[in-house]
Amino acid sequence: MTDKLLLTTHSNGVVVLTINRPEARNALDWATMHAFDDAITALKHDPKVRAVIITGAGTDAFCSGGDLYELSRYPSAEDGRRMVTLMGDALLRLERLPVPVIGAVNGYALGGGSELALACDVRIADERVRMGFVQARMAVTTGWGAGQRLLRLVGYARAMDLLLSGHIMHAEELMLAGLINRVVEPGTSLEHALNYAEHITHLSPDVVRGIKKLLQAGLNESYETALQSERALFPPLWGAEAHLQAVEAFLKRNGNNEK
Repeated sequence: MTDKLLLTTHSNGVVVLTINRPEARNALDWATMHAFDDAITALKHDPKVRAVIITGAGTDAFCSGGDLYELSRYPSAEDGRRMVTLMGDALLRLERLPVPVIGAVNGYALGGGSELALACDVRIADERVRMGFVQARMAVTTGWGAGQRLLRLVGYARAMDLLLSGHIMHAEELMLAGLINRVVEPGTSLEHALNYAEHITHLSPDVVRGIKKLLQAGLNESYETALQSERALFPPLWGAEAHLQAVEAFLKRNGNNEK
C-alpha cells in the first residue's frame, strides 16, 4: 500500500479505498495503479469483507483518470498495453469481487475515472459530479472495460454517442441515463455510501453474495444458463438458519394465522 491509496477497514466489514492524490484531482499514476491492483487482489481473498467503497480524497474529484504528466513519459504502444492490462485486469477483479462495490463519486470522474466508476456495482454521487468518457479527445479509446460496461448500461446508440462526443454529464443527465443510482448533497457521497454499506452488513452475507452472483450470471451467461444459476442459489438459502429465523420473526410480529 502507498499513501497515494488509503485503505480503511471498518469493524462491520466495510472497506473504503480512497485515491489520495487531491493535488492532482486524484489522477492515477503508476504507483497508485499498482497499489489499487494489489488492494483489490487482497480483498478478493478476505472472507471478512462485506462491502467495498471506492472514493477520492478531498471534495474536487473522484478520479480524473490517468496522470498524463507522468504517463506522457511512456509513449510507446507497449507502454499503453502495460497500462490497459494493469487497470483492465484490476477493474475486472473489482467488478467480480463477491461483495457489493459502491462508488462514492465526489466531483469529477473523467476518462479513467469514469471507467473506475462504471466498474462499481452502485454509484452514489454528489450534486457536483461531472462524468465523461473524454478519451477520444486525447485520440484514444476506453481501454479499461468502460466501453463494454457502458454498452450494457445504456445501449449501443447512447454508448456510441457518449464515446464519440466526449460529453461531460452532470448529475441529472447521469441519473436519466442510469449511470448513477443516487444524487446526494455536495460533500456527502462517502457518508451516504457508508450508510448504504451499513444496511448491507445487516443482511445475510450469503444472500448478498448470492444477489451479486445471480446478476453477474445474467451479464456473463446465456439467459437459460443464468436462470438455472439463479435457481440453484435459492434452495440452500431457503433451508439456511438465517431464512428460518427471518420467517420465525415475521410470524411473531404478524401473528401465526395457521389454523
